[in-house]
Amino acid sequence: MNKSLVILAALLASVGSASAQKLVIKGSDTLGAKLVPMLAEEYKAAHPGVSFEIAAEGSTTGITAITDGTAAIGMSSRRAKATEMSGAAAKGVNLKPTIVCYDGMAVVVNEKNPLTNLTKKQVEQVFTGDVSDWSAIGGTAGAFSIYTRNTSSGTYSDWKDLAMKKRDYAPSSQKMAGNEQIVAEVGKNVNGIGYVGVAYIHSPGIKVISIEGAMPTKAEILKKSYPYARPTFYYTNGEPTGEAAKFIDFTHGEAGQKIVEKVGFIPVK
Repeated sequence: MNKSLVILAALLASVGSASAQKLVIKGSDTLGAKLVPMLAEEYKAAHPGVSFEIAAEGSTTGITAITDGTAAIGMSSRRAKATEMSGAAAKGVNLKPTIVCYDGMAVVVNEKNPLTNLTKKQVEQVFTGDVSDWSAIGGTAGAFSIYTRNTSSGTYSDWKDLAMKKRDYAPSSQKMAGNEQIVAEVGKNVNGIGYVGVAYIHSPGIKVISIEGAMPTKAEILKKSYPYARPTFYYTNGEPTGEAAKFIDFTHGEAGQKIVEKVGFIPVK
C-alpha cells in the first residue's frame, strides 16, 4: 500500500512538472525593472503553475530575443526599426507590437539645482554638447554632468529622436545601464542632468524640469502637450499564443492597468 502511494505521488509530481509553464520575457529596462516584475508577481498569484524569467537589458535585446526565438515576449520602449523588422522577416519572424502603456521621458536634475524650466532648444543644446556649462542656460556656473542610457536602450534612441533631432550625444555624456542608475547619479551630483521614464521621477535627490511649461503628467501626456511622450510595447512573433497571450491580456485588464498606474506609467485604457 505504501509503495502504491509513493508511485501515485511520483506520478502526480510528474504531471505537475509537465504542466508547469515558464514565461521568458526580455528587453526594456524601462518596463522590466519595475512594471513587468510587479505584473508577473500578481499574475503568478492567480496562476501558481507559471514561473517567469525576466531580463531587463534594453529594448534592442528584447526585439533580438523575439527574432532569435529566445523569449516569448520582448519588452521595448521604442518601435522596432525597419532593419530589425526586415531581419526578423528574413528568419520567418513577424515582429508584432502591442502597446503596454504610455510613458513620458522626464528631464531630471539634482534637487539643489535652481532651474525649474527649460526650452526644447536648450534641452537639445545640453545633450548634444552645443553648450557645456549651466550658466549658458540660466543656471549656476558649473560644467554639465550628462547621464544617458546605453546604446541598447530604446530610451536612448527615443531621446535622440524626440529631444535631439537625431543628432549625436555630447562626447562627455556618461552612459548608464538603467533609469535607476541615472537618478542615483543625478541625485548625488549638483551638476547632474539626465532623462528617465515617469515611473522613476520620485527618486530621492532629484527633481523634474518642466519643458516649456509642460510636465510629464498623465493629463499632459494624454493630450500630447508634453514633447517627450511615447508608447511602450510588448513584441511577439505574430499574434501571441498560450501563456504569453494570457499575460498580455492580464496586462491590459483592470488588475494589470491598476499596476501600470501604481508604478507611475499611463494606462493604455
